[in-house]
Amino acid sequence: MTASHDLDLAVRLLAGTPTHEDRDPLTLRQWALAAEEFGAGLTPPPTRARVVERDDGLAAGLLARYRSRPPVVELYVDTIERAELLVGERGWRHWFPAGSVRAAALAHEEAHAWLDHPPVRRAFKRALGHTALRLGRRRLYGHVAGADELAAHAYARVACGLGRSPLLLTEALAAAAQTDGSEK
Repeated sequence: MTASHDLDLAVRLLAGTPTHEDRDPLTLRQWALAAEEFGAGLTPPPTRARVVERDDGLAAGLLARYRSRPPVVELYVDTIERAELLVGERGWRHWFPAGSVRAAALAHEEAHAWLDHPPVRRAFKRALGHTALRLGRRRLYGHVAGADELAAHAYARVACGLGRSPLLLTEALAAAAQTDGSEK
């Protein structure tokens, strides 16, 4: 049930991504499953990105962000703290142990850094199987918007030994931010 629910969250993320509004739900589900399987199987080397902690993530709706030039991972400590509180409020500590939000955010961005490497990116496109162009037997695989997020969440889940995809926490944070904003 948990894996199925996480897959449903992944499909919902893809369905809400621009360019996918009119896509067949079965295609979105296949892409979500392929992205999660690819991400769960990633074995990136430790990132050499510099880690910078910031306090302005809640306002921007960010937990962490990877920038490739120069390689930097920005961790938004205010959002991480809010996420840890949310885990406790929702009774999800068995899925997200104390300190795992920060670890998952770092792992998630580590996956983005690895997915940025051309051979990995090509393998990811092949795994997704979205054909953008076909000439005879040759295929050009296309980018699937949002799939890299799903792969990064799957990698973070596996790398940190989490009971659920961090995508659940991301969705809960977004809902909490809407509620927090409407109370002001």
